[in-house]
Amino acid sequence: MSEATLSVTEPRLVLALFGARDQHLRMIRGVLGVSITHRNGEIHVSGEEQAVAQATVVLEELRHLVERHGSASPEDVERILARSSGSVAAVPAPAIDVPVVSPQIRPRTDGQSRYVEAIRRSELILATGPAGTGKTYLAVAMAVEALKRRDIRRIVLVRPAVEAGESLGFLPGDLQTKINPYLRPLLDALHEMMDYELIKSHMERDVVEVVPLAYMRGRTMNGCFVILDEAQNTSVSQMKMFLTRMGERSKLVVSGDITQIDLPASMRSGLVDAITRLKGIPGIATVELHESDIVRHPLVQKIVRAYEEQKEQPGKRKRRR
Repeated sequence: MSEATLSVTEPRLVLALFGARDQHLRMIRGVLGVSITHRNGEIHVSGEEQAVAQATVVLEELRHLVERHGSASPEDVERILARSSGSVAAVPAPAIDVPVVSPQIRPRTDGQSRYVEAIRRSELILATGPAGTGKTYLAVAMAVEALKRRDIRRIVLVRPAVEAGESLGFLPGDLQTKINPYLRPLLDALHEMMDYELIKSHMERDVVEVVPLAYMRGRTMNGCFVILDEAQNTSVSQMKMFLTRMGERSKLVVSGDITQIDLPASMRSGLVDAITRLKGIPGIATVELHESDIVRHPLVQKIVRAYEEQKEQPGKRKRRR
């Protein structure tokens, strides 16, 4: 265990250094795994020696930035964290050479790395894979980073509402009550990456929008990062409708698990159809994630494997995809 101390006596500098609701400190703690406390004009950092050394470099540079400009942004913290990684013999590098989504988030498998690179390089990405492979989480993370860089103006999160086999119009409650259970997974991913108050502000100003697929008809998405989750549950006509919403300066990520299709057996999945139909078109990337890319609880891999083995047994009705 190692410790370091920095002196910051001006309260205004402390507030700017720590960020709103200690956002900057949370970022540094999350990336480097150190403990940071402030008392009597002194900032105390403790943890593993290499991590403390890097955290000290980051805090010193951030303090100089605040002294010069009076404030710092989360983007400044990310940039300093990335730059400081080479300043000390710091935290060990990940086991594989992976692209960094942000200082807090990076792919953890080769498949996830390919997925992130496809999102960066292509305008339309079709991704498939079992539960727990990070399809939604990484796409939302990439969208948040694109919004921070102002590469896009809005994030639109979309999901078909078919899991319960019910029409939204027949469910009880107002529109928000009806769609909330279907869209909750997207909001959960978003809350992992943005402060609640910021999400609330963005949603009030339509910078972030979460909508069921049925409400996309007739719209054009310009300057948007649009994510369609659970896309295996779209019909071919719904998928065509969604894909043709794409506007200028937009990126579409379409993801789903084609082993969990909840459509009627006679209906072809729009995601399966799109992967086949759009193959080879420039600007469109297809990424397939596998059991080895699952990063949830270790049991999830075993559960997925058990169901896949069961599917191979004779006598099970095969459904049309």
